[in-house]
Amino acid sequence: MPLHILGIRHHGVGSARYVAERIEALQPDLILVEGPPEMTEALQVIGHEALKPPVSVMLYNIDNPQQAVFYPFATFSPEWVAALYANKNRIPLRAIDLPVAISFQQALAENDTTLSAPVRDPLDYLAEVDGFASGSALWDHYFENHFQIHTSAEHFEAVMLTMKTLRQAAIPSLLEEENTLREAYMRECIRKAQNELYQNIVIVCGAWHAPALVQVDTTAKADAKLLKTLPKTKIKPLATWIAWTAQRLALQSGYGAGISSPGWYAHRWKYPQDTAMLWLTQVAGLFRSKQADISTAHVIEAYRLACTLASLRNRPQPTLNELNEAVISVMCMGDAVLFQLVEQALIIGNKLGKVPEDIPKVPLQEDFEKKIKSLRLSLTANAKQYDLDLRQENDLKRSVFLHRLAMLSVTWGRTVENRNKGTFKESWVLEWSPAMILELIDKAYYGNTVQIAAQQVILQQLQAEQKLGNITSLLSRVIPAELFECIEALLLAIQNLASVSADVVDLMAAYPTLVQVSRYGNVRKTDLSMMQKIADGLFTRISIGLGNACYGLDEANSEQMFRHIVAVNEAVRLNQQEEAQTLWLNTLQQLLARTGIHPLILGCTSRLLFDAQIWTTSEAEQHFAYALSPANPPSDVAAWIEGFLKGSGAILIYDDTLWNLLYAWVASLSEQHFTELLPILRRTFSQFEYAQRKQIGEKARKGLVAISASTLGASPDIDEPRAEMILPILEQLMAV
Repeated sequence: MPLHILGIRHHGVGSARYVAERIEALQPDLILVEGPPEMTEALQVIGHEALKPPVSVMLYNIDNPQQAVFYPFATFSPEWVAALYANKNRIPLRAIDLPVAISFQQALAENDTTLSAPVRDPLDYLAEVDGFASGSALWDHYFENHFQIHTSAEHFEAVMLTMKTLRQAAIPSLLEEENTLREAYMRECIRKAQNELYQNIVIVCGAWHAPALVQVDTTAKADAKLLKTLPKTKIKPLATWIAWTAQRLALQSGYGAGISSPGWYAHRWKYPQDTAMLWLTQVAGLFRSKQADISTAHVIEAYRLACTLASLRNRPQPTLNELNEAVISVMCMGDAVLFQLVEQALIIGNKLGKVPEDIPKVPLQEDFEKKIKSLRLSLTANAKQYDLDLRQENDLKRSVFLHRLAMLSVTWGRTVENRNKGTFKESWVLEWSPAMILELIDKAYYGNTVQIAAQQVILQQLQAEQKLGNITSLLSRVIPAELFECIEALLLAIQNLASVSADVVDLMAAYPTLVQVSRYGNVRKTDLSMMQKIADGLFTRISIGLGNACYGLDEANSEQMFRHIVAVNEAVRLNQQEEAQTLWLNTLQQLLARTGIHPLILGCTSRLLFDAQIWTTSEAEQHFAYALSPANPPSDVAAWIEGFLKGSGAILIYDDTLWNLLYAWVASLSEQHFTELLPILRRTFSQFEYAQRKQIGEKARKGLVAISASTLGASPDIDEPRAEMILPILEQLMAV
């Protein structure tokens, strides 16, 4: 029985052309391709008008979707060409590699930390002898770039001879042990096909495997014995088609082959004639679209240079290397930075494939695709920003959908800062990656729709969570996703935990989020009337327990408490309840009078009271003079200064009295103490903006500042009648 083995390189343009020609000449009655048998049914879809490469067969473990493997295809993939011919001519088509279920089972049993010794590409040995930089370069030169019509038979004979010579020399291959099992299984599949009385079989496989598959008649017993060592498995992989990107064609996956220039390969496949000139024309068009001054003469001169370089290198026609060098020299004037535009847009490309809508999918994936279609969101390989106005119905629905995807850990979209300030504005950057399908499928068992799955994820996290701050953080994510069932459950959990929690730090972590969520919920028209009562209860308990919670803290815990105090202070201001503000300021003053409080916290507390302008000038001077007194340990003073100044150095620029106190304190330090404290002071001042540091440095050069009348802590004269008219308007403007 005729057995025709076509050794190819996966995603090789020359290999694909030779496969097309050879299959047409042989007219086989069965085509076998390298790939796990679980993808055989998926291969029957190749040729569907809605299946447009680049695409990939994805095989994943139904019970563990994160265990998956991808088999990408481009129009120039030899396996794609073979499958397309088989389907168009109604020739049986099968994949004959080792089942992926076995590979998954082996992966589960193996120790992932085990490292194998590195093995060279077998072609590298020939490349050294023949003067090529790598085995890949040698293969390109002899087997990919020199396609000639009516020479496919000689081509595959040369491939077979090359690989047979390397294997007979006992040169090890990559994944030697795995290849032995795979080749045994492929031979067994071939024997099965022969027993089914197929008379003219074509096999398309990686070139390295070709000599091993010839030995079908002599290895039956050895193969059967070897295949008995394969593990038994109950894993049931599922195959589906997904859209792929040009960028990801460059990654090794599935077939273990990647290409660094998929855009160039696609160009070679589409334009077998005048390839170089048409490529340079595209490059020129790209530069012109970016307003670069590129003429026809540039194209002609770049083509001449590329041809000259190819001739000097004994190449019949320019390859991508020669074309790139010509473009950099002639069109980019030697500027490699400008050439990066060509690399991204043309050499790699940004093409995203498409799959038919009737391809079998899990229900969650189907719901996802329906939603993005109804919301007019597009899957693109390039990042695209959407600026949403939540007052617009479709934009609000988009926001809700994207927040729900975030609950499922689908990383398609990320929020970015909106140029337009206001609670009704929201910006997202969407950038699709085929691997994100796995993120969806991994959550498919939570529910059949994005909404239901997101709700189940949150409710499951809630059951395992006992920290009030973490639950309020969940609530802040649930509100914009409008998961109303989760909101009710979260509020109940917050209320229950808040009534029994004795952890003041946890309460402080929760309070700012509750205040913020209450305000944010109003923007989205969510009923959160219960929220304010919970927040008020938390705040009362924080005020009572803050002093004890701050007592005896070390530097690390004081740093954490510092952040909580500042956050609570901002939340109190945001809440705009006069009674709460009064209680909070009284709590801070009591904290300042306690002993056993870390200077960092005391400095922070002093700054908050100073900003609130509740001290008279003499009271403020007294507090600062006491904190900066030479009688205090220099390390305590430095920590107090860090707490007081953290976040803003503007107060030193504009408040001369405080400046003089700080300047005098630094001047009083001994050289030894100053050296010890310098890292703390440097850390404090390094957090200021550059302009502030520069102004402080200029002020320090002048020394003490003469003060005619102390204004420390004093408020400027205010036209109160006018303020009563203006401030309410400003308040409304700031809330938008």
